[in-house]
Amino acid sequence: MDYPVESAIYQWEEGDRRVSELSRDPELSRILDRAVEAVRDELRRRIGPSFTAADLAELYSRGTDWCLAAARRTDPERASTLDPQAVTDGAFWRHLRSASDWAGGRVVPAGEDEEEVG
Repeated sequence: MDYPVESAIYQWEEGDRRVSELSRDPELSRILDRAVEAVRDELRRRIGPSFTAADLAELYSRGTDWCLAAARRTDPERASTLDPQAVTDGAFWRHLRSASDWAGGRVVPAGEDEEEVG
């Protein structure tokens, strides 16, 4: 079953907000940044350079245990301070910006022109 893109985007954006909130603590901020980037590195390996928002949502729907494993490798001693859902969702949110159909903060359906001539 496909994971609804709109639901995924909402969840990812909320995760990114949580990461931002947690990042107010300077020490935790460094840990979170490294963890989020580690998940994004793994996303690049798993989904490749060319993908859509739906591709990303489909990958998310298959499970994200690997995200926590990637995040923990960055700082095993402090991994318990991480909010795993926030790290995962924040990484997906940040990675969404590279989707081929993501523009102006929204998914652009295939075939839709940025400016419609009427």
